[in-house]
Amino acid sequence: MKLWPFRTETKALTDEQILEMLGSGAPTTTGIAVSSAMALRVPAVAASVRTIAEAAASLRVKVVEIGADGTEKDVPSHPVAGLLKDEANDWTSGFELIRSLMVDALTRDQGGLAWVNRVKGEAREIIRYRPGYITVDYPDDTLQPRYRISGVVQPTGDIIHLKSTFDKCPVTLCREAIGVALVMERHAAKLFSSSARPGGVIELDKELGDAGAKTMLKAWRAAMDGFDNAGKSGVLWGGAKWKQMQLSSVDAQFQQLRLFQLQEIARAFNIPAILIGELSRATWSNSAEMQRLFLLLCLEPWLKALEAAFRRALFTKDERKKFAVRFERDDFSKVDLAVLATAINSLIASRVINPNTGRDWLDLPPRDGGEEYANPNTGASQPGVSKSGEPPTKAKDDQDDPDKEPNDDDA
Repeated sequence: MKLWPFRTETKALTDEQILEMLGSGAPTTTGIAVSSAMALRVPAVAASVRTIAEAAASLRVKVVEIGADGTEKDVPSHPVAGLLKDEANDWTSGFELIRSLMVDALTRDQGGLAWVNRVKGEAREIIRYRPGYITVDYPDDTLQPRYRISGVVQPTGDIIHLKSTFDKCPVTLCREAIGVALVMERHAAKLFSSSARPGGVIELDKELGDAGAKTMLKAWRAAMDGFDNAGKSGVLWGGAKWKQMQLSSVDAQFQQLRLFQLQEIARAFNIPAILIGELSRATWSNSAEMQRLFLLLCLEPWLKALEAAFRRALFTKDERKKFAVRFERDDFSKVDLAVLATAINSLIASRVINPNTGRDWLDLPPRDGGEEYANPNTGASQPGVSKSGEPPTKAKDDQDDPDKEPNDDDA
C-alpha cells in the first residue's frame, strides 16, 4: 500500500525560494539580509502582521446556504463550520489556523498553505504544515498552480491557498524599508549603549605618543562610557581638552526619520499607522475614521480572499453552488456599543430591519412581536395608527356628507 498514491515530480527551486526555506532572506542595499523571521524583529512589521492576522481570525466565521433567490441562511451544523469555528484538527483551533494562514500570506511569497484531509470526499481536518513543506509552482501560462507535499503532487482541490496581491507578500515588497528600519534600530542601540552621547575627541597641545594616547583613551572609556557611567564628571590631565562632536542634520532628525520609516512600513501593509502605535497625528475624530478605513481598505480584501480560498478547497464543485464561508464584519461595530445602538435604532425606525433582527446582531434571543416592521417612535406604535403605519381613513359616510357639522375630533 502506497502512503501517497500520487505522482511525484522534481523541480528546481529558485534562489529566492531556497533563501526563504533556509530563513536567510534576500540581501538589501543596507547589507542586511531580510528574511521573514528577521522582518518580524522590527516592531512596526510585527505590529502590522499581528493586527491584520488577529483581526481576521477574531471575526466570527460561519457556513451559509445560498437560496435560489440569493438569500443566505446560516448552517451551524455543517461539518466545515466546525473545522473553522472549533477545531481544525486535534492540535489546532480554527482561530489559530486562520491566524497562521494570514501570517504566512503576509510574510511569505508562496502565501498561506494548508492541506485538507478528506475521508470519503468529506473534509475531516485541515493541517497547516511548517512553511516550505507545501510548495507551489505555476508550470504553464495559464498560471494554474501545482502543489506538492514533500515532493508529492497533490490535487488542487485539497489545498487551501491564501495568496497576497502582486504574487509577492508585503514583507518582500518593502524589504528595503525594513532593512533601513533594522539599520536605524541598531544605530539607536549602539548610541544608547554609550550613554546616549555622540562621539568626541580629546585634544592635546603636546604629543603623547601611541602608548600614552592608548592609556588615556582606555582610562576615559572606563570612567565615562556606558549607561552606568552616565552623568559622571570626567577628569583630563596634561592640558587635555574634551571636544564633543556636533550633531549633523541627519542626527538631529533621527527621531523623525525613524517615525517616517514606521509610516513607510504601515503603507506597505496598507494599514493606518495609528493602529501600530504611530499616534503623532491621531485625534479623537480621525482615530474612528482610520479604524473604519482599516476594515474597508485593508481587512476586507483579505477576508474576501479567505472566503474564496476556504470555499474552493472545503466544498466540492457542486457544493460551491449551494454553500459558502462568510466572516461576520458586524463584530467590529460591536466594539462601539453606542454607535451600534444608534444604527440599530435608526434601521428599525426606518423599517429596514425588525426588532428581532437587531436583537440577533446583539446575540440576544427573539421576543414576541419582534418580527413586525414597525417604527417604535411613531407610526404603528402610536394609538389610532394601523400596523402598516398608515393613519386611519375616515368612514365613507363622513366623507360623502358635506353638511355634517365638524366636531372636536375632526378639528
